[in-house]
Amino acid sequence: MTRRMKSSLCYSWRIALLIFWSARLLWAVEPGGSTAQNTSIFSPASTPAQSIFDLSVFVLVVTGIIFLAVFALLLYSVVRFRGRAMDGGREPAPVYGSMQIELAWTIIPTLIVVVLFLATARVIHAIQDAPEPAGALDVIAIGHQYWWEFRYPTLGIVTANELHIPVSVSGHPTPTFLQLLSVDTDHSFWVPQLAGKTDLIPNHPNRMWMDSQRTGVFLGQCAQYCGTQHAKMLLRVSVDGPEDFASWVHAQQKLAVEDAGAIAGRRVFERNACMNCHAVGGMPANGRFGPDLTHLMSRATIAAGAAENTHENLRLWIQNPSAIKPGSLMPAMKLSDADLDAVVSYMETLR
Repeated sequence: MTRRMKSSLCYSWRIALLIFWSARLLWAVEPGGSTAQNTSIFSPASTPAQSIFDLSVFVLVVTGIIFLAVFALLLYSVVRFRGRAMDGGREPAPVYGSMQIELAWTIIPTLIVVVLFLATARVIHAIQDAPEPAGALDVIAIGHQYWWEFRYPTLGIVTANELHIPVSVSGHPTPTFLQLLSVDTDHSFWVPQLAGKTDLIPNHPNRMWMDSQRTGVFLGQCAQYCGTQHAKMLLRVSVDGPEDFASWVHAQQKLAVEDAGAIAGRRVFERNACMNCHAVGGMPANGRFGPDLTHLMSRATIAAGAAENTHENLRLWIQNPSAIKPGSLMPAMKLSDADLDAVVSYMETLR
């Protein structure tokens, strides 16, 4: 066997092994995994994601068969028509005008493309044109640089970065329909386990829906480059059981808690620029440039998922946002240590 043949076979086997181990990694996700670390499209938890998963598997199977067929023909050609010492370096006899081969490599690829097109169009139609049932939950998702705003118009709730929706079970389906808006530039809402990517475009409302069949926390992110901190424009979708979702709604509909022990921090909040950008229910602060802080401490993260919502991170975020999220549009307030401690204490009462 010549050196060229050995090199070709070695290269082909490397490609085959790479594809095999890539597939193993993609399918290594536990099917029931809804932990915050799982963002694989191969672990769908809702109808749109399941449809995308089924289509992906179908495409992978078709292309896998094509790969194996081409690889087998290539391997056969390398072995069958390899150079031999008896050839004396002569070129093989050329073959011209095979009608059967011409028809085969024209008709077969055309049929494959048509089948893949029809399968894809069917899934797109089923997802994008799905009617909204009477019991659906309506949410308005607004993209900002670099955070998410969620409004529940029928429930009177405004929150940020962490979307709560009810689980949708077969006996009581409760899908969530989102209207997608943007106030500045293009964004893309993507929670891989719940739905495909859908863009948020200024002055062009979009819509999408999801109906998770299991509870848990599902991670997503902005999938369209939108500026410096695009990579840290994360989001969390908490799928709650009926009782948990009702409790969350009840808590979110309340005004901010008045804590006499945090009055000093509230005064710092009011006399600085904080209230020009943020809203807090039940007080004069009604800014819209930043997230609503009425129930800040009910969220697991701050800075659109860039850091856990802890005392230390919250203090650092107010003191120097760029330390957590470089390029963030939130300015450093340059407060004294006393004022900083006071406003952090006030923030921690907003539950």
